Amino acid sequence: MTLMPVTLLERRRIEAEFIKSLLETMAATVGREQAVAWLGEAIRTMAERAGAAFAGQRKREQADLIAYADILPIWQENDALRLEIEDAGADHLAFNVVTCRYADMYRELGLADLGALLSCNRDAAFCAGFNPAIILTRTQTIMEGADHCDFRYVLKDMPPPERSDEEPA
Repeated sequence: MTLMPVTLLERRRIEAEFIKSLLETMAATVGREQAVAWLGEAIRTMAERAGAAFAGQRKREQADLIAYADILPIWQENDALRLEIEDAGADHLAFNVVTCRYADMYRELGLADLGALLSCNRDAAFCAGFNPAIILTRTQTIMEGADHCDFRYVLKDMPPPERSDEEPA
């Protein structure tokens, strides 16, 4: 049997359905505020690891914003996001998200209040995992009611971390 690859949007839907049940269970024990805090931390940790793995797949490239932009088509699969690129280079990347099906999906699942935690919360952590010298500035999101998300990335003036094939000690 051949398995069909799952788009990132569908993966987030599967995760959200599980997280909704998990959050209800955790909240009954430790309270909603603590449960949400733990979920946020877990999601940021997962995103940072995903960013590092993505960077590791590009060992022969610089961990700059041109290499980072390789993730954009994955984020856009199945029309999940519609982007308008404003500017791009090795040390900067600016785009707006003008359509976000992730936000639509969280609303459909009754998780609109958690959409930013489950999705937008990942973005800066993914950057840190990919290259800690990349800084993301975002002042608004569709998830939080704006008409677009403004992503502005800058590569700080410092060399990216060295990558090796060795296992960490």
